[in-house]
Amino acid sequence: MQQLSKQEQEQRFEEGYQIAFDTTTKRPRWDRVVPLWKAAANAGHVRAQFYLGTCYDNGYYVSQDAAQAYRWFFKAARAGHRDAQYNVAMYYRDGDGPVRVNMKAAVRWFCRAATQGVSDAQLNMGYACFYGEGIPQDRIAAVEWYRRAAAQGNEKALCNLGLCYRDGAGVTPSKRWARYYFEKAMRAGHKEARLYLQLLYRNRGAII
Repeated sequence: MQQLSKQEQEQRFEEGYQIAFDTTTKRPRWDRVVPLWKAAANAGHVRAQFYLGTCYDNGYYVSQDAAQAYRWFFKAARAGHRDAQYNVAMYYRDGDGPVRVNMKAAVRWFCRAATQGVSDAQLNMGYACFYGEGIPQDRIAAVEWYRRAAAQGNEKALCNLGLCYRDGAGVTPSKRWARYYFEKAMRAGHKEARLYLQLLYRNRGAII
């Protein structure tokens, strides 16, 4: 590991960050950014490790390399970086790069990211609990994870809550609450929520 002081690590990361996200240029100078982030990442700078992972993930000035991307995401994830934890979970969910599909591992990392507030991780915890993938099936817990993601405006979680209330999955069935969440999901941009809402209106019943 390259010996850089904490201040030197931060300086290199910030310099690279400013170059990468400088809005006055049409195309970032990744040839300048990557060496700065790599130096900081090798010295243990957690955010630099995450962003270096994104460079390998997207092929910014380096060859696109899922194994290298995973390596840097994993380093940052172990150090507590929430977005890196989510990315590691996705690798295990999809069997990407150097890892095979492992839903138990995916759930562990989704849970870490979810408890730090990553709404897509909360959504995926809801999926895992709802279908019993990598964790015992628990639809009440699924609804709670969906609620946490929905509170952040996650359109898929909003729609899933509508479906849960429509079908009585993990909650008492309620067309009123189903309508409420379908409408919020529709306003948030969920493409299928409008169809679910139309079907709900066509099938009026005694459920309130």
